[in-house]
Amino acid sequence: MRSEVPRERLRFSSNPRMPPERRKRMKLDRRTGAKPKRKPGTRPDWKARAGPGGPPQKAARSSQRKPPARPSAAAAAIAVAAAEEERRLRQRNRLTLEEDKPAVERCLEELVFGEVEDDEDELLRRLRGRRVQRHEDSGDSEVENEAKDNFPPQKKPVWVDEEDEDEEMVDMVNNRFRKDMMKNASESQLSKDNLKKRLKEEFQHAMGGVPAWAETNKRKSSSDDESEEDEDDLLQRTGNFISTSTSLPRGILKMKNCQHANAERPTAARISSVQFHPGAQIVMVAGLDNAVSLFQVDGKTNPKIQSIYLERFPIFKACFSANGEEVLATSTHSKVLYVYDMLAGKLIPVHQVRGLKEKIVRSFEVSPDGSFLLINGIAGYLHLLSMKTKELIGSMKINGRVAASTFSSDSKKVYTSSGDGEVYVWDVNSRKCLNRFVDEGSLYGLSIATSRNGQYVACGSNCGVVNIYNQDSCLQETNPKPIKAVMNLVTGVTSLTFNPTTEILAIASEKMKEAVRLVNISLPLYHC
Repeated sequence: MRSEVPRERLRFSSNPRMPPERRKRMKLDRRTGAKPKRKPGTRPDWKARAGPGGPPQKAARSSQRKPPARPSAAAAAIAVAAAEEERRLRQRNRLTLEEDKPAVERCLEELVFGEVEDDEDELLRRLRGRRVQRHEDSGDSEVENEAKDNFPPQKKPVWVDEEDEDEEMVDMVNNRFRKDMMKNASESQLSKDNLKKRLKEEFQHAMGGVPAWAETNKRKSSSDDESEEDEDDLLQRTGNFISTSTSLPRGILKMKNCQHANAERPTAARISSVQFHPGAQIVMVAGLDNAVSLFQVDGKTNPKIQSIYLERFPIFKACFSANGEEVLATSTHSKVLYVYDMLAGKLIPVHQVRGLKEKIVRSFEVSPDGSFLLINGIAGYLHLLSMKTKELIGSMKINGRVAASTFSSDSKKVYTSSGDGEVYVWDVNSRKCLNRFVDEGSLYGLSIATSRNGQYVACGSNCGVVNIYNQDSCLQETNPKPIKAVMNLVTGVTSLTFNPTTEILAIASEKMKEAVRLVNISLPLYHC
């Protein structure tokens, strides 16, 4: 039988979960026979903690606590001593580093920072004071001052090459374009700056002064800003709000015969291209005599500005770029595309375009925004090139032969007339066909044009009929109906163009003399 252990021994038996300090104190009390002492104020109130009929509960924590003791004067003195010690160590390290520096480096530091040997804080205050003084002296804003501080200081060059200061000379005798600008025999060579001034003088002399589009420093008065902006807005948004024309009379238009545009340089060869400059009173005339001529249009004398001769290159088509800074020309029997830079006076031949397999490049179109160049190829191909780099972007193909093509006013679509009498609408970005329809009554097409306000599409056929469509119907309907058919010509319509205000449509045929008609499309019923 198991003997019962007294309760007192169970109370003071070793407990593995009891802390060692308490266990030791219990053993000492057992030896002496005295009860363990408690700290004053730590004796629990068992009566207050005991619940009704249950085990004793923990006493609630007092919300009143003693405030933390403030740091004494001794602690402050210790902190000050520690800071002084740190400063002394830093000074000793700096002096050690100064001893290791060479004399040249120490002299350079004295020149830059001054004689600050004992106190680094003095150096920082001095630099900060200079920056504040500089900000106070200048009248700039805080943002401008901060931006100026962020810029690195400008350094002087280590050495100067004398050859860089010598101006490069340009030969004037062996170049047929610059030979005419020589004033005397001593100007066989000119520097680039002098050549630039000479070109500017020649241009201003031909233009009769500086044209308005070339004046970059012109400032408008504040009183005329609103009126001029309203006029510019009116000219840019023409066509959409015109219902009936107030400037064009109904019936016969009165016209005046002026001096011939190429009177100073007439030619016996056939003229293939005539175009006005998009921003100046200049007209370009090109033909089969291998020359492109520019004339200043004043209605009286029309002086010649310049002529560009292209050797063995009878010009099939020539036109200005969208910004008017370049002239593009193609030939009747060559695949070379000539680009003449009007500002630099350079003639750039584009002999080969990578990916373009056309043997002859003739017909082309320039987008209104000046970003793309569209070349009409053979076997129904249309090639889209970048106007800036003259590189091939992509190609599109139609059924049959490409008769004519044109861009929309926003340069996002291409309209193509085929030799089968069909019209194709292409998306420029994806090079996908958006719609395809048959031109009503056309056996095969010859020309196509779009209006600047994005409202009309005109298609000319071989029978002399010009159908005018709505652009929305050409995009949405598979068999659109023309809103007007102009039948004033009896031969094939080879030329179509709208005027900038979309009030007049000019139609012409090269098969017959004086076969030119002007159609007033601003009236409800179009009159010719």
